[in-house]
Amino acid sequence: MRLSAVKILNVLHWMLVAALGVTVLGEILAPNFSATLDAALIALAAAASITALTRQLPLQNVLLATAITALIGGTAHGLSARTSIPFGPLIFNENAGPKLFDCIPWTVPLLWIVAIFNSRGVARLGLRPWRKTKNYGWWLIGLTAVLTVVFDLALEPVAAHVKHFWLWQPTKLHVTWHGASPLNFLGWAFVSLLILAFITPSLIKKQPGNSRAPDFMPFGLWLGAMTLFAASSATAGLWPAVIVDAVLAGVATVFAIRGAKW
Repeated sequence: MRLSAVKILNVLHWMLVAALGVTVLGEILAPNFSATLDAALIALAAAASITALTRQLPLQNVLLATAITALIGGTAHGLSARTSIPFGPLIFNENAGPKLFDCIPWTVPLLWIVAIFNSRGVARLGLRPWRKTKNYGWWLIGLTAVLTVVFDLALEPVAAHVKHFWLWQPTKLHVTWHGASPLNFLGWAFVSLLILAFITPSLIKKQPGNSRAPDFMPFGLWLGAMTLFAASSATAGLWPAVIVDAVLAGVATVFAIRGAKW
């Protein structure tokens, strides 16, 4: 019975990956086709991120981590829209999709799922050589938070200037990254650490046994997102963002592949 469920989830995962690939192709060929395509891309990416994790962990653990991630990430953005804390003052536009509780677009919690789950997967790959050390868990949490901030760093130019998902309001800080102040990235780091503090117990494999082969699926989804962000920035002529995306993605790729070979 359990084997059948595993097979069903695996088939579902690859169907989602295939659908995601087709949607990404459509996004590249027609980036301004419709907001529906953008929403479908985010939803499929989140679903693929969830099913990728079920290949390593029990479904109930993954669903619990999914709910916590969406709740905390979505609530944090809702607070920021109302009070400017913790990310800074922003206004969500209609392009991001219908709003939940008249506060945040339904796609925002899904973005947090994509960012957290796949950043953690990249961090696990890179830290494989140190997975048996005493402080591995702390390093994993910290590196996941860093990679989540990198994800948002690449997302901001696209979300604010290309897709117009949200609009940043001016602050007293004159240094910004495509409208987002440093407070935004500090907020992403803090919220990421908060989410990981709650979901990490659910994401720890409880059953002993030999270490599995490295799982490249989260890395592929994370790198695919970074590549799509860079491509979208390029179409809008945001070349500094493209360069930053390429450098950060390249560093993460080298780190992940080196760790996976261990």
